[in-house]
Amino acid sequence: MELRVTESSENELSIEIVGEDHTFMNVLKGALLEHDDVSAATYDMNPEQSGGQTDPILTVKTEGGVEPLDALEEAAGDVRSKTAAFRDAFEAAI
Repeated sequence: MELRVTESSENELSIEIVGEDHTFMNVLKGALLEHDDVSAATYDMNPEQSGGQTDPILTVKTEGGVEPLDALEEAAGDVRSKTAAFRDAFEAAI
């Protein structure tokens, strides 16, 4: 996975996530929004036909002194944990 920071400040981070689609981005955005210190999480993805970028740009805004990159790291860990729990439950069911 290739990541490119497009904007960064104390309370806001915009990062391009190369090669991902709505499926992954919605999961990551949802995980970010579960955190109390994340005031906003969204992504923008222009279709190729519009002449815009095709890779999504995730924007995270935080409050309470939490750095956006730390919030993103924690949310990614949450996604990994939930995915592992789902895999284990699925394997136990078959």
